Amino acid sequence: MEHQSYSYREIWKIAFPILISTIIEQVIGMTDAAFLGRVGEIELGASAIAGIYYMVIFMLGLGFSIGVQIIIGRRNGENNFKETGKVFYHGLYFAVSLALIITLLSELVSPSLMTMMVSSDKVRDAALSYVRWRVVGLGFGFTTAIFRAFYIGTTQTRALTANSVVMMLSNVFFNWIFIFGKFGCPALGIAGAAIGSTLAELVSLIFFIVYTRRSCNVAKYGLDKPAKPEWKAMTGILSVSGWSMIQNFLSIATWLVFFLFIEHTGERALAVSNIIRNISGLIWMVLMAFASTCSTLTSNMIGSGHSNGALPLIRRMLKFSYMVITPLLLLFSLFPKVLIRLFTNIPALVDASVPSLMVLCACYLFTIPASIFFQAVGGTGNTKAAFLLETVSLLVYTLYCTVIIAVLKSDVALCWTAEGVYGGIMALACGLYLRKGRWKDKRI
Repeated sequence: MEHQSYSYREIWKIAFPILISTIIEQVIGMTDAAFLGRVGEIELGASAIAGIYYMVIFMLGLGFSIGVQIIIGRRNGENNFKETGKVFYHGLYFAVSLALIITLLSELVSPSLMTMMVSSDKVRDAALSYVRWRVVGLGFGFTTAIFRAFYIGTTQTRALTANSVVMMLSNVFFNWIFIFGKFGCPALGIAGAAIGSTLAELVSLIFFIVYTRRSCNVAKYGLDKPAKPEWKAMTGILSVSGWSMIQNFLSIATWLVFFLFIEHTGERALAVSNIIRNISGLIWMVLMAFASTCSTLTSNMIGSGHSNGALPLIRRMLKFSYMVITPLLLLFSLFPKVLIRLFTNIPALVDASVPSLMVLCACYLFTIPASIFFQAVGGTGNTKAAFLLETVSLLVYTLYCTVIIAVLKSDVALCWTAEGVYGGIMALACGLYLRKGRWKDKRI
């Protein structure tokens, strides 16, 4: 493939499998919400707190894998294929070790943190039961994230589609069994959702291992033999991945603050926000497919010595994203109740969720450039700059949430305008950074 200019067709060829995999992964989250929405409002609201709490933890591993993906993309662009395997294995060593440490720490501190964060006893107990079972699968999830980093970084994205189909079917099957109590199993409710998702991650990991052995050129990429651990190689990865770990952790942790603020306004507002969070994921998965593609193509392009083509690529990715996502936003705005009923059959909850959905759709007009620009900054390899830009945006976001939710105690729909504030600040900050061009000579 010519690296000086990527056509829309070439972009779509790489982005489409990522899109399909993210759609399917979002369906996994939606499955939990849809099932629990038929158990009760407490369980639905608790799954919002527990789900984001788990994502805060998971983002440490996912953030690390994003850094691994950026480095693999750079080596792939340099045609230094053997080095990609070395990066993969060192990423794997760190990810598994991190998962073990976090699992132990979570068991020790999560009960106390949940007690401090959640005011409703029922919500707290339900959320904690979810978290305890969910962190068991961290090792599976972190390892799978490293596999995804390899396949996206080397632009072999077709592997993601099949993996996600397997994971989705497994999750639906296991959730159905453990949430509602089928085949003689007890009905475990929200704990069953966590068990089902953990088992689905195990199935996903097994698939990646088998697929890589059978369908990937393991010799070409240096995957045929595990790399010998080297401190220099590990520190080189951490110099990139460390910043993306912290950035992703803070990003989701700040979103958790948003939901904790909402939780203190009432169980109905929390249930509404969980529905909107899941609907947001429908749009987010499309946007992240393009943003991830932008990141890896930017990294590959710089690695091949064509850094001057990065800005035209980013503009093309932005235009493409608007072309695909804007019709979705219009569709959601025209038929809001049809969409909301996918997540709950409680009439009052459906009506209460409509205004927040309208706000969300408007905010995405700012979130689109924010995500494309931000992932492009990461793709240049300067993850420290990405971290600093994110930090500025999160500070503004947190201040806005504090005023609009905690102080003014605004309606839940008005609270969701925080997404637009964050997107606007992020798009401006990252856009200015990319325009200055200081990233062109970044070495990783």
